[in-house]
Amino acid sequence: MRNGWRVLLQRGPSQVQFWFIALVIGIAAGFAALFFRMGINALQHTLYGVEDVRLLHSFAESLPWYLILLIPVCGGLIVGFLLHYFTPDARVRSVADVIEGAALDNGRVEQRAGLVSALASMITLGSGGSSGREGPVVHLAAVISSRVSDWIKADGVTGRDLLGCAVAAAVSASFNAPIAGALFALEVVLRHFAVHSFAPIVIASVAGTVINRLEFGDVTEFSLRPDEALQFYVELPAFLILGLVSGLIAVAFMRGTFWAEDVANHLQRKTGLPRWLRPAVAGLLLGALAIFFPHIIGVGYETTSAALTGELLLYEAIIFAALKALAATITIAGRMGGGVFSPSLMLGALSGLAFGLIATAIFPDVSGSQTLYALAGMGAVAAAVLGAPISTTLIVFELTGDWQTGLAVMVAVSLSTAIASRLVHRSFFLTQLERRNIHLAAGPQAYLLAMFRVGKVMRPMDHENSAPQEKLLTLVEQGIYTDTNATLERALPIFENTGLDYVPVVQLAPGDGPPALEGALFHVDALKAYNRALAATAAEEHS
Repeated sequence: MRNGWRVLLQRGPSQVQFWFIALVIGIAAGFAALFFRMGINALQHTLYGVEDVRLLHSFAESLPWYLILLIPVCGGLIVGFLLHYFTPDARVRSVADVIEGAALDNGRVEQRAGLVSALASMITLGSGGSSGREGPVVHLAAVISSRVSDWIKADGVTGRDLLGCAVAAAVSASFNAPIAGALFALEVVLRHFAVHSFAPIVIASVAGTVINRLEFGDVTEFSLRPDEALQFYVELPAFLILGLVSGLIAVAFMRGTFWAEDVANHLQRKTGLPRWLRPAVAGLLLGALAIFFPHIIGVGYETTSAALTGELLLYEAIIFAALKALAATITIAGRMGGGVFSPSLMLGALSGLAFGLIATAIFPDVSGSQTLYALAGMGAVAAAVLGAPISTTLIVFELTGDWQTGLAVMVAVSLSTAIASRLVHRSFFLTQLERRNIHLAAGPQAYLLAMFRVGKVMRPMDHENSAPQEKLLTLVEQGIYTDTNATLERALPIFENTGLDYVPVVQLAPGDGPPALEGALFHVDALKAYNRALAATAAEEHS
């Protein structure tokens, strides 16, 4: 048994024993996603009094206006207090933080902040926030895998694969989509398709799906009309245009959200608004908007279903799409919590339906169903936002159960993803990280240097091959040095700018005190550390 445990820890995903841990994590993440969804439903039932939460916006039309206004405000206040007192930056954790954990923290994420973020997002969605549930669920599952990784003292490779297992199970349980869940973990979070991680991630994904189906049955999230027209081969140029339009819509949505966040940050600084009050202000804006347009409340599956079945008029599809984008922007920029995937699905379905209504009106003799455009638009916008064309295409198929319209969806998704990836940093999540100066979009060669602290690579003063102390002190007097806590990402440009073979490493003193000399960072040592990290990353991705 001791030998088996040693093999498990050292070789992890390549061993059959590891699959049992993947199964356990898949079950745990599946239950986490299930309880999160049921918690949202219970809150919506309690706060709005609706019996069937899938018909929330229709039911909300009959409620007094002051309830529609006050419920999101109260939810925002509670969220604000939770994030203010239990997170260091009053920010909800989501998929971007999971991607960061996979790349930079050996498959670990913040556990306390993650649990608080899940609770805050549940309250947000239960009280009318206009975002999605997939982001909080993914991070919540990552908290579970991080706890297990810490418990078994897993290395980076094992920790990342456990993280992938948890994410796959959470996505599968959220959407009843086992294939897409597994590929989402590989494509979006781990960002590679290594063979060694495929089997445990699939096992966890299936486990998450089973948990979902035990509660909700083997049903799809959306139902299409049975008379769906499939005579769309001559319409392929139209779907190419739809992909182009969807990509631009996705870019506008992402940039609008980031712009709104910048504006909110600026106003918060200028007005001195307490950070715990920011979600309540966002809730007030959402409530005021929901008085006139209650379809923006919550995830929005009812409106998405209406778009996929062609029950909306052209002006309704356009107005609802614009308002949903505005509501999701307010929710996210107001730091209320939630994800962007479900809003992207709704925005894409509405935009695709509007495009289809126009296209079929112009060319009625060669056109299929308008709802086919809604389906393709749903996949195209969501794929561009997530930067995940493969898993998003499969999620659309598994959400609707319609596999025969794959050609139209794939054409639209391919073009939308191509254009969006040129106008933002690959995806919404990677752009979020880029705005925090975490450069993952360009690949390992861009972010690996940020993983190494100078203090871990330098040669201390008592090293037998350290640099002469006199020369180091002279360089310090000239202002040429680096801090022990700096990363190689910051230190390497010093070599390029000065042409030196080594630079002094100092410990900065508090206040105006002189820096204390600790050692020297040699250019060759920094490059060796970088080369070893690149080799390890390549070995993991191709194993």
